[in-house]
Amino acid sequence: MVSLIDVAKRLVLGRPFRSDRLGETLLPKRLALPIFASDALSSVAYATQEILLILTLGGLSFLHLMPIPAGGVVVLLAVVVLSYRQVVQAYPSGGGSYQVVAENLGDFPGLIVAAALLVDYVMTVAVSVAAGVDNIISALPELNPYRVAINLGFILFLTAMNLRGVRESGRAFAIPTYAFIGAVFVMVAVGLTKTLTGHTPMAESAHYQIRPEQTGLSAAALAFLLLRAFSSGCTALTGAEAVSNGVPAFRKPKALNAARTMTWMGVIAIAMFSGVTALALITKTKVTENACDIIGFPGNCNTAAQKTVIAQVSAAVFGGDSFPFYFVMVTTALILILAANTAYNGFPPLNSILAQRRYMPRQLHTRGDRLAFSNGIILLAVVAAALIYAFGGSTTRLIQLYILGVFTSFTLCQTGMVRHWNRALRTAETAKERLRIHRARAINAFGACFTGVVLVVVLITKFTHGAYLVVIAMPILVALMWSIHRHYTAVRAELEIDPDDLETLPGRMHALVLVSGWHKATQRAIQFARATRPDTLTAVTVNVDDADTRHLVQDWERNHVGIPLKVIESPYREVTRPVIEEIKRQRKSRPRDVVSVFIPEYVVGHWWENLLHNQSSLRLKARLLFEPGVMVTSVPWQLHSSRARYALPVEHRPGEIRRGITGSDNLPGSGAA
Repeated sequence: MVSLIDVAKRLVLGRPFRSDRLGETLLPKRLALPIFASDALSSVAYATQEILLILTLGGLSFLHLMPIPAGGVVVLLAVVVLSYRQVVQAYPSGGGSYQVVAENLGDFPGLIVAAALLVDYVMTVAVSVAAGVDNIISALPELNPYRVAINLGFILFLTAMNLRGVRESGRAFAIPTYAFIGAVFVMVAVGLTKTLTGHTPMAESAHYQIRPEQTGLSAAALAFLLLRAFSSGCTALTGAEAVSNGVPAFRKPKALNAARTMTWMGVIAIAMFSGVTALALITKTKVTENACDIIGFPGNCNTAAQKTVIAQVSAAVFGGDSFPFYFVMVTTALILILAANTAYNGFPPLNSILAQRRYMPRQLHTRGDRLAFSNGIILLAVVAAALIYAFGGSTTRLIQLYILGVFTSFTLCQTGMVRHWNRALRTAETAKERLRIHRARAINAFGACFTGVVLVVVLITKFTHGAYLVVIAMPILVALMWSIHRHYTAVRAELEIDPDDLETLPGRMHALVLVSGWHKATQRAIQFARATRPDTLTAVTVNVDDADTRHLVQDWERNHVGIPLKVIESPYREVTRPVIEEIKRQRKSRPRDVVSVFIPEYVVGHWWENLLHNQSSLRLKARLLFEPGVMVTSVPWQLHSSRARYALPVEHRPGEIRRGITGSDNLPGSGAA
């Protein structure tokens, strides 16, 4: 009989895949683009807005400076794409920034990058979903009170889709991604056409005035404002490295297909970002960190939400009640939410690589039913949901934590690639090959310098606005991974076989069967114990209740069991401690002997039945595991409810192991069933 949990799991996830079907899940470029590039493409929807939010701190007079930080973002995005093309071609096995840094700069810098990427992936989910919900609320303001619940619902949906497998999630997310790309390009084309023909569109906020938070800026303050605007606009680069982490998911030739996908991602992202930024300037779109700084803002500025930049631009180009406007809003919300899928396809494989190298728990290395890294997917969802809840689903508050990890990995990765090319030059045999390596090294060296400067700028400009939390979190993650690695290393060293150990064999084996009454479960446990052919075999019960103990002794003598029954007194009605003390007494006189403890257990078919039985066997087993020279064997007895649930025959041979929920009343002194 199949349980309801199994039925629900199959409905959500589908049928499990065999391991030999892994090749069938590899991605063509048309599916790889929406899977790995959706984060970088979706940032177009809020990168322009983040620049405006900072420039408006100085008032309207600074909005004309927007091309400066926006131009810097475009140049940086081009540099990063070119740099990571070199990573894809040099490291086609995946691992991206972590593998590059670990192999070229060492384990500790590699862990710094791993921590940065893990933080970045979590923030990608939180920020992308929150930004998508912002656009939904821009079209439907009445949903604002349910912001957090909507965010959590979308995270649950994304988690379920990714648990179904990479290829299937790619099919589901391809149409919204391409629809968003088409919608933005059409919006930009229509907006620019109207402008060139003398019908310049105007945003609804074009007539607003802004109450500046900073006035009379000096040259230094103005430069800092521009740097801060640039660092905020650098959110457009989030997810740019995702392709390099997911090369193994591509079809062959993997490196070539991944490099082409990255190029298309860069070209499309730059074109879309430039178009939206140009339209924001043309339509005179305004948005502030605090709605109350807008003079003429309709409604209560403390409770009403401002419309996003892309919503205002779309309304200006198409009209706020038109079908194209709602189409742009729907596709924008979808791409922002689905952009989190980039993290779902980057976070679990990175954890798998770290787990393989013993820096993360081994459970994160294995694949689930659908050949996806299920444990990593669930872990990502839980942490991202916690952030959404903690920050109230606010994109503005969450995004301050976002960029630092991105540029940490960018900078160290490009530095590692420079060292990689330096080593490659020593083995280059032809002038053509050396020329190619010199060109690649120059690209990565420029990328390292550029992203390093941006990292410093981001750290300075965003530190007090929330980035300090990332500065705290990353060292904690590094220390955690280092501790996990040290633990695994110590365990491996401890478990290494010493030749002397082979000569030190146990002296004798003593079997103890713990009983509480004479019944079928006790009889089976004794049969199992006899089958191991111990040197001595003794039944043990703890006297918790005098009447029960006398009844057990009488049954033992009447049935001629054939092995001695030892009664251990327990004046304080404990079970665990008297058994442990008895075992210690036996081993004290014969330390080379082994004691094997057999515990009869019931197997029931329903969780509520398990609650009705004494669980003291769990405590006893847990305590016995810490005793040297002691082995613990659970001997199950399947009750009728378990046989009915799992379609087991009513009678079956002793020794068969059946599925079920274990619970036991059979500890000595716990009372007969």
